[in-house]
Amino acid sequence: MRLDVVTIFPEYLEPLNVSLVGKARARGQLDVRVHDLRNWTHDKHNTVDDTPYGGGPGMVMKPEPWGEALDEIIASGQGDERPVLVVPTPSGRPFTQELAVELSGKPWLVFTPARYEGIDRRVIEEYGERFDVREVSIGDYVLAGGEAPVLVMVEAIARLLPGVLGNAESHRDDSFAPGAMADLLEGPVYTKPPEWRGRGIPEVLLSGHHGRIARWRRDEAFKRTDRNRPDLIERADPASFDKKDREMLSILGWAPGPDGRFGRTAPAVEE
Repeated sequence: MRLDVVTIFPEYLEPLNVSLVGKARARGQLDVRVHDLRNWTHDKHNTVDDTPYGGGPGMVMKPEPWGEALDEIIASGQGDERPVLVVPTPSGRPFTQELAVELSGKPWLVFTPARYEGIDRRVIEEYGERFDVREVSIGDYVLAGGEAPVLVMVEAIARLLPGVLGNAESHRDDSFAPGAMADLLEGPVYTKPPEWRGRGIPEVLLSGHHGRIARWRRDEAFKRTDRNRPDLIERADPASFDKKDREMLSILGWAPGPDGRFGRTAPAVEE
């Protein structure tokens, strides 16, 4: 996979050289190219922003350097290769595990982290007519720039690439993973020693009974989701819950409504 990032702060992307992403780059699984937007400016001050039309606070990133940068980067592709342009913005669609899985299947992503009040809208419209452009938000809050969201998205996407994680099965039980965990948070995990500061671990994890362990883990996922993200249960497809799931939901105070979806009938269970 090829990843290009255009930014006015290339140093902000240094974490892409460490951990799983750094190792994937060293192995050639990820081709990451970080570009300084100011290289496509033509004045002595390397200006990338100007005042907004219509007035108001803040500055807006100018279309000219962005257009030149994106044109040159896109032209560097092989043959008819076309990237997906990912625009980090609080105004975008939520970045989810489902979207991370989708983007991990793309051969080339170009990220455009902005600063100030964002990029002149004409840039998004221009490239949106020719390419797959995704405006994406990592949460309902505003940051000083889009570089931190790029780091979040790249790590979420890169770990899904074949061979990046040491164990190919690791991400299948993640919170929000497509399939059985799509609407659940992952439950608690434990490792050695078996006792620490007077605290043990659940006996079922020592039983060696894979069926019981799997059921315990799923029940714990329901408990954590009930406590921290009940909205996930409310919007979940009831058909994804089996008999044992429904029994646990009942214990936690949930019941199906007239439309089949589950709603809470009792307060959340505290640990």
